[in-house]
Amino acid sequence: MHTTSAAEWAEMVSLAVALYASVSVPYFLLVDADLADFDPRPALARTTHPVWQAAVNAGNDLNWAIASGQHYAREFVTDVRSYTRLSLRDTAFTATALLAFLTINPGDAR
Repeated sequence: MHTTSAAEWAEMVSLAVALYASVSVPYFLLVDADLADFDPRPALARTTHPVWQAAVNAGNDLNWAIASGQHYAREFVTDVRSYTRLSLRDTAFTATALLAFLTINPGDAR
């Protein structure tokens, strides 16, 4: 007849506790869980307090205003550079044409 040693009893008890825990942990996590508990955002960001929401909205509006300002400033600088380059080119053409009119002798142009 085979008798069970204390080590085998310890193994069986340990196995039983492990199996019970592996089944119980998901149950205890989900039994009283709210959908908001699985939201990856911090708990403070999930609050629906009107003052906090107004602060979040103000921050978003500020970020949008800064980004828009940077975009419009870059666009303005690009337009100024383009206008300056074209103005200088037109001024050079005009100066060249005027110099040509002033240096050509009317008798030689016939």
